[in-house]
Amino acid sequence: MGFTIGGTRGNDRLRTGSRRRGRPSDCTAVAEYTGLWGWDAVPGARALDGACSCGATDCDAPGAHPLGFAPEIPAGATLDEVAATWAEFPGAAVLLPVGRAFDLIEVAETAGRRALVRLERMGLPLGPVTVTPDGRAQFFVAPGAATELPRLLYRMGWDDAALDLHGLGPGDHITAPPSDRGGLGPVRWLRSPALDSATSPPEARLLLGTLAYVAHRSPA
Repeated sequence: MGFTIGGTRGNDRLRTGSRRRGRPSDCTAVAEYTGLWGWDAVPGARALDGACSCGATDCDAPGAHPLGFAPEIPAGATLDEVAATWAEFPGAAVLLPVGRAFDLIEVAETAGRRALVRLERMGLPLGPVTVTPDGRAQFFVAPGAATELPRLLYRMGWDDAALDLHGLGPGDHITAPPSDRGGLGPVRWLRSPALDSATSPPEARLLLGTLAYVAHRSPA
């Protein structure tokens, strides 16, 4: 069963796009992701009071997963193409598949903010960085980082440390700004995409030492 928004069930609201169009801000954001940055995108579920618009009463990730019945919007899609697809799923969250154009290194937001200041002062190459409403910072890095992360941490001597640091890769999806995640609030850019960093994010090894150090030093 879908949740109710303004008298309309959320599941129906996402399916009946022939009667309503997606919000312009969503379409513009998705078109920027596909057209400028070369990222795929997919309409995602929304949550309200713990209920997920996917309709599953036992959903284990309310408002934080792709809609199974929605098509993926490929990299390169234009604003008109995005609007045509999004019209079928008005109100959907914007999700990005991980493991294609980028992987992610995720840490606590406090650690992420501190690490970003250090990395900028060091003049290291940086990609986009998001912060989520549940207090996580997500650093965009080159694909393959999630698989390589254990080996890189081992080589840097962090393999036996208790670090709140994780890699996200193929099979994962992230909620992208300006969308709400899990009914908790919007995801925001801590460091917005730029043409060079979005299309060619840095290798994880360039950032990992600083991220691991700050994550280790930051309070839980």
